[in-house]
Amino acid sequence: MAKSKPPITGKYIDPLVDFAFKKFFGSEPNKDLLIAFLNEVFRGRKHIADLVYGKNEHPGDLKGEGGAIFDLLCTAANGEQFLIEVKRGRQDNFKERALFYTSRLISDQAPKGRRSAWGYNLTEVYLIALLEDFTLAGSAEQEYLHDICLCNRDTGKIFYDRLGYTYIELGKFVKTDAELETDLEKWLYVLKNMSSMDKIPTYLRKPIFEKLFSIAEYSNLTKEEKTMYDRRLKYKWDNENVLAYAVNEAVNETRKQERAKALEEKRAIARGMKNEGLPFSQISKFTKLTVDEIEKL
Repeated sequence: MAKSKPPITGKYIDPLVDFAFKKFFGSEPNKDLLIAFLNEVFRGRKHIADLVYGKNEHPGDLKGEGGAIFDLLCTAANGEQFLIEVKRGRQDNFKERALFYTSRLISDQAPKGRRSAWGYNLTEVYLIALLEDFTLAGSAEQEYLHDICLCNRDTGKIFYDRLGYTYIELGKFVKTDAELETDLEKWLYVLKNMSSMDKIPTYLRKPIFEKLFSIAEYSNLTKEEKTMYDRRLKYKWDNENVLAYAVNEAVNETRKQERAKALEEKRAIARGMKNEGLPFSQISKFTKLTVDEIEKL
């Protein structure tokens, strides 16, 4: 049996393939990349100087209780926790899932066993989600960055700002390289387009981006890393094909139902005209049904 060929790759690996994402942002030697990205995501609201990676799986406290499995989890020097994920394809209960994950990080802060002298002094918890193939329901067409926290529904005043959710809809980020203004926009452009580039652009000639592009070169991967990346890239392509097929089938089914509904409406009109004794030729001209079809009604 012939061996299957690996996927065809460009000069740089795709940052949104989970292997590449974790290589860039989930390893100790490269945590400066994650720090730089997160500082841009928070747009000056906070400054992260250092991070410590945590375990990606948090089991439930009780037998049978659901746990949480994260893409990347890290903690800053002051104890604030950051959960970073890449999501492809629409998921059921997506918002509820985010609430569950962050609630696990909050509940885990409670002392275990004896709970004397604990004043609920919670550290900050943030979820940052990169949405590759779907959008948040109800979001505006051009709104790709969603910065969410607890606030007063009537006044909009922030009620609690130590729990936050940042959703970035990459599909809505459509700026060209000539339109990039901030470093956050440059990060998002790179995440979307790096795999199709053949060199680092002049406007990205900063040490942090130069390091990113160096790590991303396919030729710099070890043999084992190339195998892992090829496998995950193929898996991503397969998922995209399945999603595209499902969307196409849904569109075709919707069109089929619309055509059936339109035909039934024509038939209903034709029946009414037929009952009024109008000539079949006139009914046919009005409804676009054939005379034979009208006779059978």
